Amino acid sequence: MPITEKSEFFYSLLRCPVTGNELRFQRLSAVDGLLWATDQLVYPVIDGIPRLLPEAMIDYAEFLTLHIPDLAIRFQAIPASIADTITYCERKNRRTKESFAFEWSHFQYGQDKTWDADESFMFQRFLRETDETAGSLNGKIVLDVGCGNGVLDRLIGEAGALVVAMDMSRSIEQASRSISSESVFFIQGDLQYPPIKSASMDLVQCSGVLIHTNSTRRSFFTIEKTVKKDGKLSVWVYHQRKDAIHRFFNVLRNYTSKLPLRVQYYLYLLTLLPVSFLIKRIKGNKQNVREMMVDILDWFTPEYRWEHSHEEVADWFRKAGYEHIQKTTVEVFGFNTTGVKKG
Repeated sequence: MPITEKSEFFYSLLRCPVTGNELRFQRLSAVDGLLWATDQLVYPVIDGIPRLLPEAMIDYAEFLTLHIPDLAIRFQAIPASIADTITYCERKNRRTKESFAFEWSHFQYGQDKTWDADESFMFQRFLRETDETAGSLNGKIVLDVGCGNGVLDRLIGEAGALVVAMDMSRSIEQASRSISSESVFFIQGDLQYPPIKSASMDLVQCSGVLIHTNSTRRSFFTIEKTVKKDGKLSVWVYHQRKDAIHRFFNVLRNYTSKLPLRVQYYLYLLTLLPVSFLIKRIKGNKQNVREMMVDILDWFTPEYRWEHSHEEVADWFRKAGYEHIQKTTVEVFGFNTTGVKKG
């Protein structure tokens, strides 16, 4: 998205993910810029996407050095506690960023469905999960945490909401290029260090995201801070299943997920995909091969995949000061819970 006056409101919602400071914007071109938190701490805006990961100065050092020749000197002047956070996040996020960028690189816009759902079904499922209506979204500010391919965000924007679509991996670039909407603003960020102003969102949705971090609980309590009073938080997580095959696959992925991503791809292509294809065709499922591979990669390649009970998640909502807590949907692999933050 080009940096225009229409995007200024979105920029006012952004904060430094490490310090929480407001950010000073320096324009470099129509789509590139710098976001300064301090004289030493800076984040790039590349192709209209703010890169607000704590480790952005490492990930995008080449871009930053091009525009800030003394970047290395500035980096050395960063306080030790902040530098430690940056290096910790670079190690913590490396595998997760790689796996989800790899997963969504197989998705073809305009041809593939997302999680076996066309756009109409996807939007209706979102409304059921969040306990909203198309009309109730109008005028709301929505944070979609782990936005993936961004297709849903366009649909939410078309309902009249302003959407901040955040993802950790560089799949955000493909989403931004493919989704044309003045109501959707893409950012790259870490939900454990949310680069969003506290208490600024009417609705925060985290669908199938928290469970792919090193701590679902910690992720819940960091991202919920972005919800405003009387705002709503919606969380979808995996639940435990007694199915023996499910348990076997979870044990299997504990080993295979540590393999190089390209090795995993061909391993699943030659083993799991043929079985999945056959079973789904027998059941009448018409997913194409790419859609099936995205499903398989989403299960097997992430470093983390946690499962939780509704009682556990509901307790998190209560401890964070939410009311009207309800389980809105239950599916084969997981369930969705919403709550309203006490005013």
